Amino acid sequence: MVTTLRRTVAPSPSLAHPPRRRRTAWPALAVAAYAAGEAAEPLLPAPHLLAPILAGLALALAGFTAGKLPVRVNRLSQALLGVLMGSYLDPRTLDQASAAVLPLTAVTAATAVLSLAAAAVLARVGRVDRATATLGMVAGGSAAVVSCAEELDADPRLVAFMQYLRVALVAATAPVLVQALPASGPTAPGRAVLRPAARYLVDGPHQGTGLLMLAVVALAGAAAGCRVRLPSPALLGPMLLAAAVTSTGTATGFAPAGLLRTALFTAIGLDIGLRFTRPAVARVRHLLPITLACTLTVSAACAALAWLLSATAHIPLADAYLATTPGGINAVLATAVATHANVPLISSVQSLRLFAMVLLTPLLVRWAVRLRSRS
Repeated sequence: MVTTLRRTVAPSPSLAHPPRRRRTAWPALAVAAYAAGEAAEPLLPAPHLLAPILAGLALALAGFTAGKLPVRVNRLSQALLGVLMGSYLDPRTLDQASAAVLPLTAVTAATAVLSLAAAAVLARVGRVDRATATLGMVAGGSAAVVSCAEELDADPRLVAFMQYLRVALVAATAPVLVQALPASGPTAPGRAVLRPAARYLVDGPHQGTGLLMLAVVALAGAAAGCRVRLPSPALLGPMLLAAAVTSTGTATGFAPAGLLRTALFTAIGLDIGLRFTRPAVARVRHLLPITLACTLTVSAACAALAWLLSATAHIPLADAYLATTPGGINAVLATAVATHANVPLISSVQSLRLFAMVLLTPLLVRWAVRLRSRS
C-alpha cells in the first residue's frame, strides 16, 4: 500500500523544487518579469507591478512555484518602498497644498470612511475576511498596501486584485473624463512625473551619496519602527523617517529611482503573482462582480468629493477630479501632464493623500478587525 501511494501521489509544486533550486530560480524569474514590465509600458498602468503579477500568475497556474520571496528580501523591499512613499512629502508638496489644507484634510478623511464602508459591504456580501477587504478597498498607495498585506493577516492575492482593478479603471477612464471637464491652463510638468534614466538608482545627481543615505534611512527607519512597535514597521518606519528628512530639507535625492525602483516593483509583483493557485483564481473570478461594484461606488463618491473640493477651494473641476481620484499616482500624474492640468497641485494633493492613507492603513485594518470581532 505504501509503495502504491508513493507511485501515484505526485509531489506538490512547492516540494518539487528543492530550496537551493528555488533560490536560483528567483533571479531568472526576476529578469523575465522585468522584461515583461518593459514590454507592457505602453499598455498597462504601473506595468512593472502588473506585468510581473500576471507573469507569476501564469507560472503558478502552470504548476511552477519558486516559493515565497525570502523574508529578508521581503523586509528590504518594504523598507525601500517606505522610503519611496516618504519622499513624496517634499517642501514643494507642502507649499502647494498649504492653501487648501482644511478641504484636503476633509477629503482625505472622507476617502478613508468611504474605503471602510466599501470594505464592510465586500466583507459581508463577498464573504471576505475584514483585513483583506479593508486593504483591498483602501484608496491610495497600492504598492505599499499590497506589500504589507501578509503582515497584516490579509490575503495578498485578493488585495492585489482589488487594488489594481481600481488602478486600471481609473487609468482607463481618467483621460476621457478630464477632457469633458473644465480645466486650468497648461503648466509645466512636475518632478514626480519624470521617468529617471534606467542607469540611475536614486533620484538625485550624486548616486553614491544618495545610495548611502537610502541605506541609512531604510535601516534606521526599520529599526526604529520595530523599537516603537509600529504596525508594519519595515514599511512605516522608513516612510516616516524619509518624510521627516525630506520635508525638513535635511536631505534629498535618495529615493529609489530608475533601475532600483523597477527592480523593487518587479520583486513585489512577482511575489504576489506566484502565490496564485487555481482555487485562488476561482475565488477572484467569483468576487469580480461585487468588487467591481464597490470600486465603481468609491470612484463615484471620490468624484463627488472632487466637486466639493472644486467649489470650496476654487479649483477647476478637472484638476480637483485628478487630485482626488483613487487611482495610482503615476497614472494620474501622467494623465495630468497629457491633459495640461495643474500638475504641481495634483501632485501635492495625491502625494499627501498617499502618505496619509499608507500611514493610516494598518490602524484602519486593526480597528476594522477588532470592531468585527466585537460584533
